[in-house]
Amino acid sequence: MLTLLINNPLLLLFVVAAIGYVLGRIRIAGVSLGVAAVLFVGLAFGALDPNLKLPEIVYLLGLVLFVYTIGLSSGPGFFVSLQRKGLRDNLLVLGVLLLATALTVVAHWLIGTSAPITAGIFAGSLTNTPALASVIEQLKRRSAGALNDAVLAEPVVGYSVTYPMGVLGMILAIYLFQRLWQVDYRAEARAVPELGLGTEGLVSRTLRITRPELDGRNLGELTRTNRWDVVFGRLQHDGHVSIATSDSYVKLNDLLSVVGTTAEVERVIAQLGEPAPEPLELDRHILDFRRVFVSNPEVAGKRLRELDLPHTQGAIITRLRRGDSEILPHGDTVLELGDRVRVVTRRENLDNLSAYFGDSYRRLSEIDVVSFGLGLTLGLLLGMVPIPLPGGGTFTLGFAGGPLLVALVLGWLERSGPIVWSLPYSANLTLRQLGLTLFLAGVGTRSGYSFVNTLAQGGGLSILIAGTLITAVAAVTLLFVGHRLLKIPMGLCIGLLAGLQTQPAVLAFASEQTENDMPNLGYATVYPLATIAKIVLAQLLVVLLG
Repeated sequence: MLTLLINNPLLLLFVVAAIGYVLGRIRIAGVSLGVAAVLFVGLAFGALDPNLKLPEIVYLLGLVLFVYTIGLSSGPGFFVSLQRKGLRDNLLVLGVLLLATALTVVAHWLIGTSAPITAGIFAGSLTNTPALASVIEQLKRRSAGALNDAVLAEPVVGYSVTYPMGVLGMILAIYLFQRLWQVDYRAEARAVPELGLGTEGLVSRTLRITRPELDGRNLGELTRTNRWDVVFGRLQHDGHVSIATSDSYVKLNDLLSVVGTTAEVERVIAQLGEPAPEPLELDRHILDFRRVFVSNPEVAGKRLRELDLPHTQGAIITRLRRGDSEILPHGDTVLELGDRVRVVTRRENLDNLSAYFGDSYRRLSEIDVVSFGLGLTLGLLLGMVPIPLPGGGTFTLGFAGGPLLVALVLGWLERSGPIVWSLPYSANLTLRQLGLTLFLAGVGTRSGYSFVNTLAQGGGLSILIAGTLITAVAAVTLLFVGHRLLKIPMGLCIGLLAGLQTQPAVLAFASEQTENDMPNLGYATVYPLATIAKIVLAQLLVVLLG
């Protein structure tokens, strides 16, 4: 059986993935590993034989697909977060990384490891492969080719022993602290609407204008003055029904339909008048509504304000559904391929409006290979660019950092002329899951044998303990300081933890716990700085302790 798997890498890949997904669904004390279980199944298979491993291209392809799709979906939220608290989050992560570096130096003194092994412990306990690669390159530059293979393998030893616990330790920290603090992730997502995570519980109500001082007032002016976070749909005046826009004027006894959260809708009703007995949307003779998919590239990537639907199409959007989240649309809302919008317009205009948005489910399953391939090409090229370090050294962002940074920018831009950079929501999720599976299976099978073999040799246990302590202290410090002291939502905090660790497996576990994109935003916010900082700090450990 081992020979069969060794000679058939594709068979090994699908066996590891299938078993991992089955084990990942098993819930113990209310929690499951999810897709992260693929990593540990890969470690188990890789430990059986040194040749039982997937080709390097498998996990590199998976890594590139995963970080690129994460970047595309997180781009808009990433730049919003930078405007809000991004500096704070990055400083927090940098502080934790410096603490981890200090703990690594203490471990070096206590257990007497060499500088290369110590740097490997640092890279493994924080699960950063680019940092490991930079250490090896640093050793080669310092030795001018005189080092033997045994010395070059030392950082790999420290890395391989501490890496698995670097993943598992962070997952355990998330599980324990979310239960200890009784975190409600859905409530957190509702409390941060500006991050675009969706609004739960949208309702539609009809009200009657009864306050005399509002007679003849402009609806857009009232909305801005009172800061209402709602969308108005229909306006009935003297029996005539029309769509409600910011240009509309209200009169006494007019009927007005309003969409928003329950609390906000009730506030609007109290300020305008009283609830009406019958909803306006029940009368569909003149105005009607339809839910349509955004599949037209000409519409995707544009703000609703740019489309100016009330004047160009005689319609308004009252609700927007993206994935499993229902979003209240505003002028700054950017439409994405795969969005499902609820449009209100005249009955005879519904078919034209459906054609305008596309409304093709089939097109949503397709990928624009040109924009996808071009974006990945730009990311890979950026990852190859040497960035100078103080003292004459260089480092690169690699297969992870380059595509992620490019994807963040492209996801924020949404489109450049005719090129739409974003992917349909469902296609993005599919590619993301495929990439993560390839990455976890590849890394697991390639690390399993070294991990077990090193533990069986002398000194492996002390390295494992040191790495576990570094991981644990880093996790506890970030979660406690971030969530309890700085009051960062736990959903963002565990994303910051995954970004600190630059670890897709931790991010996957975090996303499954929250069931929203908040961890992705935290991850993308700090990932670039965390990657660069760990590359620099790992090389400094070699230089200063060597």
